[in-house]
Amino acid sequence: MLTVVPGPSDREPAEGAGGSSSLIDEIVREGACRMLAEALQAEVDAYIARFVDERDERGRRLVVRNGSHQPREVLTSAGAIEVTAPRVNDKRVDPETGERRRFSSAILPPWCRKTPKVSEVLPLLYLHGLSTGDFVPALGQFLGSSAGLSGPVITKLTEQWKHEQRAFAARDLREVDFVYLWADGIHVNIRLEEHKLCLLVMIGVRADGRKELIALADGYRESTESWADLLRDCKRRGMRAPVLAVGDGALGFWGALAEVFPQAKAQRCWFHKIANVLGTLPKSAHPGAKKHLTEIWNAEDKTHALHAVTEFEAAYGVKYPKAVAKIRDDLDELLAFYDYPAEHWQHLRTTNPIESTFATVRHRTKVTKGPGSGAAGLAMAFKLIESAQARWRAVNAPNLVALVRAGATFINGKLVERPEGRAA
Repeated sequence: MLTVVPGPSDREPAEGAGGSSSLIDEIVREGACRMLAEALQAEVDAYIARFVDERDERGRRLVVRNGSHQPREVLTSAGAIEVTAPRVNDKRVDPETGERRRFSSAILPPWCRKTPKVSEVLPLLYLHGLSTGDFVPALGQFLGSSAGLSGPVITKLTEQWKHEQRAFAARDLREVDFVYLWADGIHVNIRLEEHKLCLLVMIGVRADGRKELIALADGYRESTESWADLLRDCKRRGMRAPVLAVGDGALGFWGALAEVFPQAKAQRCWFHKIANVLGTLPKSAHPGAKKHLTEIWNAEDKTHALHAVTEFEAAYGVKYPKAVAKIRDDLDELLAFYDYPAEHWQHLRTTNPIESTFATVRHRTKVTKGPGSGAAGLAMAFKLIESAQARWRAVNAPNLVALVRAGATFINGKLVERPEGRAA
């Protein structure tokens, strides 16, 4: 159910031309309400129908309706609309992670409070698996109007974005200094091919503290050679070695980094590490283990972090040695962030800039057909990141990034001043 939120023109209808305009606005908003309500309901119907045969041991369906979410206001091109989206109770469990499946609307994501621009919507729709012919009605649902967005227009746009992505991949990197670097691999299904598109993503922090996409490429299963090719290309175009690189422990990235930029330090992503550790533990142990792990990565300094590691080992070492080994084996790389400004710790502990940008893509491509080709998928991912990049904030205390590049010493997050008279 969707209802119109009255705007100023709704409260006091004007006379003459103004009143006519107000009436038109109201009709447009009501039309947008009906269209969005029908689209949301159809989306839920299709989702439930897809899993109608999946049942528990008692024969009960695992995916059923579950009322509606709390109403929320969404700002559309037709005005402010109050949305009450249908809710789904999905009791299925992911066999790999052991976590409950969740329904997430592609039309109205949980975080959506206003309809996005066409430049942001098209890449996301493409990565969701919509064909060019599906774009026009889909954009009508997002924007309240699809005027001027014919199939040929959209095809022209996608070709333009492929060209922009190729130009980006060839740009000169000599004028930009990336001090920190995040790296991750994003897998996207491809509709017309058997294999998945593996996007190799690198985001950096410039010396002025701003975040920026460094590189995006199609790699093969995150292999060391794929990452090495990308890093060598960046180096050839003038990229300097980062001071610290952050990534998942399973990446072939680390072997490639050691080859191309051996002077760069490594920080393992705690987001991925926690998932790996919990994968070795029974579910009943997860709450306690998460608390212990939080005491490590969120400790006030390295000394307290090491003490928390000892406590984690004492609690789980006997029963679950594999869980403890996953921490002990990578301890130096997991705690590397303590040697950098405390203001930067929250940025350096995880690959969150990449994870958050691709969160919806990671989730939704599991249940859609994906883009039609690798080249198109790469171009759409580039446009998606480009749109997100405009909203990225600089790291905390951006003035300290240049000091990190200059080789300043930080102990437990605090800058160590050089004694007077000592050469810099």
